[in-house]
Amino acid sequence: MTTETHLPTETTTYVGRPRFEGANIRTWIGFKHFTYLMEEGVLQYLRDRDLGPTKLYRDFGLGVEFVDSSIQLPNTIDLDDEVKVQVTRDERKLGWAFSVRMTVDRGDGPITVLNGKTRVQLIHEVDTTPRSSVPETVAEAVSEITSLDTTGPQTLAQLKSEDPNTFLWSWRIPYFYCHYSLRLQHSGYVRAVEEVVDRFLFDRGLAIEEVLAERGWIPVVSRSRITLLEDALMGETLHTVMRVDEVIKDVMYPAKIDMYVERGGTLFHTATASVVHGYAVSRGTEAGTLATFDDETRTKLLGGR
Repeated sequence: MTTETHLPTETTTYVGRPRFEGANIRTWIGFKHFTYLMEEGVLQYLRDRDLGPTKLYRDFGLGVEFVDSSIQLPNTIDLDDEVKVQVTRDERKLGWAFSVRMTVDRGDGPITVLNGKTRVQLIHEVDTTPRSSVPETVAEAVSEITSLDTTGPQTLAQLKSEDPNTFLWSWRIPYFYCHYSLRLQHSGYVRAVEEVVDRFLFDRGLAIEEVLAERGWIPVVSRSRITLLEDALMGETLHTVMRVDEVIKDVMYPAKIDMYVERGGTLFHTATASVVHGYAVSRGTEAGTLATFDDETRTKLLGGR
């Protein structure tokens, strides 16, 4: 049996609130919950067209995978904000690519809090019993995750020795970061990006709790991008490396983050990410403004250079 489906391009608007979990400092929401809301908006776009993840899995044996996301965050979200997520399909790109704009309205008109782009691929899942063949209009989004990038380190030893200024964190992928009983999902990578930054700052003598207590500064994200390159499987060890090469105008620093798994002595590059951080003042009359780095902070971020 073949089911006729279609994916018209009109905009879908999803309205929701950030999760309570996302408010770690005051009532401001952290960056990963911006991404979660973007995912929810795209999933609602699919559900509105009768292509929700459950139907795709049950009827066609397909899993929904966010394989690329890029976001800019010009303003904050507060815990009680009602967030409007507008999702529009970008037909100029292959597969299912979407533009996303998120706004909040606190009584003075809409304020843009996120401008983003994301791309979804549909993956043939194992151990499924599809009820139907995949319709042509869905097949355009079906493919495997992008092939292996072989330009980086090939072994764990190379990864550890390649650059002494690189911070390495190796961790086992737990099942609750995965989906479809198999692989690390996009939001798991988002969590990993947040955690490796926390661990990097601690390693450099800039532990978040100490900087918060002593200076009233908290890390803030203005931009990030995550691209999946290869499956990382439940239970595998994900080697996550982060490096900071520059400080911009003494108020922000871009970081490069790459993730690998090792199979049979060879590294497989599973994802690459970039994230731009600064510090926001968290208390007093200047709360919410960007802090200016001093020499000590700048030196620690750059690993003593």
